[in-house]
Amino acid sequence: MTTTATRPARSAQQYQIAGLVASFVIGILVALQSRVNGELGHRLGDGVTAALISFGTGLIILLLATALVPRIRHSLANVWRTVRTPSEGAGGPLRWWQCIGGLAGAFLVATQSITVATIGVAVFTVAVVGGQAISSLVVDRLGFGPAGPQPFTTLRVVGALVAVIAVVLAVSDRLSHPSGLLLAILPALGGIFTAVQQGINGRVARTASGDSYGAVAAGVINFLVGTSALLIVFVVDIALRGAPKSLPTDPWLYVGGACGVIFISSAAAVVRIVGVFVLGLGTIAGQLIASLFLDLFAPAAGTEVTFPVVAGTLLALVAVVVAAIPNLRRS
Repeated sequence: MTTTATRPARSAQQYQIAGLVASFVIGILVALQSRVNGELGHRLGDGVTAALISFGTGLIILLLATALVPRIRHSLANVWRTVRTPSEGAGGPLRWWQCIGGLAGAFLVATQSITVATIGVAVFTVAVVGGQAISSLVVDRLGFGPAGPQPFTTLRVVGALVAVIAVVLAVSDRLSHPSGLLLAILPALGGIFTAVQQGINGRVARTASGDSYGAVAAGVINFLVGTSALLIVFVVDIALRGAPKSLPTDPWLYVGGACGVIFISSAAAVVRIVGVFVLGLGTIAGQLIASLFLDLFAPAAGTEVTFPVVAGTLLALVAVVVAAIPNLRRS
């Protein structure tokens, strides 16, 4: 017979597992976006332009949704009202700087467009993993996310350290090529910023309405900030380097923005349930598996899957499993 004491525990564990599954799907979308944006940047010869196209198309999708759905507009009004008068927010205070997570997203998309065609999706993803694993620990501990402060545990710390070792292993065959190693540093920084972005986007979603409409509203703000930042960089890029190559005609090169809309809005909803670190773990697992398959069966020109890349990917998956254990036990 099931007691009332065990029901909440089972329910909590089910939430954690569901959150990990959702995070895994988000990670697959991130890997797909990386491949698409990397190829678009390669075709254009300009990663900034490719990033702007990705963010711009995502923003258009979200603005259309905002125009058609009144509850999204209401959620955005809640965010605006709370930022203007933080003490009156139903979900707690929200500062203006907690609404600029789109800057981190813009940086990550720009690094996708600049680096993936050269280093491959797998190395890009493992580099992001290292930065995100360490950063998410700190972000959760400081309580940036809507789930509040999360303590350090031995397994969490070990998992993060193993993820860093996985990055070093994955890029070990590039240590003699400074340019390739430098390109791997950019996605590592992107991973660091991504954890911060996920935490503060979750807070924005909770303030907006606390439901799926609030998550979409957080996505609107994220894409608006990111597109504005990329537009400024694009203007400077045009002034310094001139116009990019003509736009390619392959339709699949323009789905990066749609992928971004789905995973940014979904992450803003899931992070309120499982926290920044668990969201990061599930996302990492999805990215690693999808990116390895992409590099194996649909590689970018000039990239190849080497033994260090495969070993680093598998080691990073081990890090995900190790670091996820405390959350499943606690639930």
